[in-house]
Amino acid sequence: MASEEIRTVETRTAMSPTERGAAAAAPNPPETTPGAGRTRAWATRLVVVGIMLSALNLRPAITSLGALLEEVRDGLGMSGSVAGLLTSVPPLCFAVFGVMAPRLARRFGPAAVVCAGMAAIATGLVIRPYVGNTAGFLAASALALMGIAVSNVLMPVIVKRWFPDRVGSMTGLYSMALAAGTSLAAALTVPLTDAMGGNWKSGLVVWATIAAAAVLPWLPLLRDRGPADALVQEPAADTAEQQAPLRITRSRTAWSLAVFFGLQATAAYITMGWMPQIFRDAGVPAGTAGVLLAVTMVMGVPLAFVIPRVATRLPHQGPIVLVLGVCGLAGYAGLYLAPSGGAWAWALLLGVSNCAFPLALTMVGMRARSGAGVAQLSAFAQSTGYLISIPGPLLVGVLYQQSGGWGLPIALMAALMVPQMVVGFIAGRDRTVEDEATR
Repeated sequence: MASEEIRTVETRTAMSPTERGAAAAAPNPPETTPGAGRTRAWATRLVVVGIMLSALNLRPAITSLGALLEEVRDGLGMSGSVAGLLTSVPPLCFAVFGVMAPRLARRFGPAAVVCAGMAAIATGLVIRPYVGNTAGFLAASALALMGIAVSNVLMPVIVKRWFPDRVGSMTGLYSMALAAGTSLAAALTVPLTDAMGGNWKSGLVVWATIAAAAVLPWLPLLRDRGPADALVQEPAADTAEQQAPLRITRSRTAWSLAVFFGLQATAAYITMGWMPQIFRDAGVPAGTAGVLLAVTMVMGVPLAFVIPRVATRLPHQGPIVLVLGVCGLAGYAGLYLAPSGGAWAWALLLGVSNCAFPLALTMVGMRARSGAGVAQLSAFAQSTGYLISIPGPLLVGVLYQQSGGWGLPIALMAALMVPQMVVGFIAGRDRTVEDEATR
């Protein structure tokens, strides 16, 4: 027992302040008998498999469509404006349905909601290629995205429930699997489509098989509700300061972080939805365009580990924001001037720029002192940010159709990078929302 306590103390000492706060907020696992301990070990292995398979499914519905967007548009008679609407659906669903996740988890348990989310993804991906019209395609896509939204919100809850002393490592594995799923769908959709006779419907529906497989690990865990329910509620507060809710909208830092989150999400969804088409219109083969998108997405695998570690060691995260922004501006300049000539370089630069996402999540944990403050700031920044990101992909589609080229859309992307750098620099200042928000 003493050795176990020593290992726990050593583990917590090695953790970052944010990880220690998350671990402290998580309830201690219940004492178990040897038989129950073996059962829990078996269940823990299932949870690891479930987390990894679920993370693999949180982006293929989006990036697989981006790789075949031209074929889908032709097959459904979809205009450029409607295609832009289609690329705006993901952040809309994340903003609307993600809010429902904590309430659903309190009622049914996080594992049950994630299981249902994976089933919704599989169902939506099976249905959408064969509905035969644009409205049905949008509705089926929304069903899949609803499953992604609730699962995306509840993955951190499940990590804290089952791995309170390994939040950092498990979050790293989860992020790696998410980036891998994003990249694989972008790179393999076109080759798989060609291998199955060139039918874009087959190329899209194949990703439903992974979502269906992700349902299975959660089935034995459907009744695991009790201790996890506490994690989807506000953390218990020990002081009057923590108990008093923050007026988060009075914090300049909170607003800066929300706008930064929204603008980086705008860039990410424009990239996932439209970048393959930009390369294809420049003469790059469809398969290569998909691989280029995969290169952009896979940059998030190593940098998702590096950037948060560097950010937590700096008193001001603004310099990182500026470096990522400059990479984005350079990538957009390359897309405008020589989209095919330096395609690989532009894909790499935009991949680095898109790593503003893990930086934003890291700053959420650093800009509040209490667990309750982090929860409020996270909810505000993400819900507001996803709402901000909705018009961007739609506007890109409208500009593309009206201008007949990519000059104006790329100029818009570059222009949005400037305020992203400004608000990100402000959000990176060493202060907390508790200092700014009036209780």
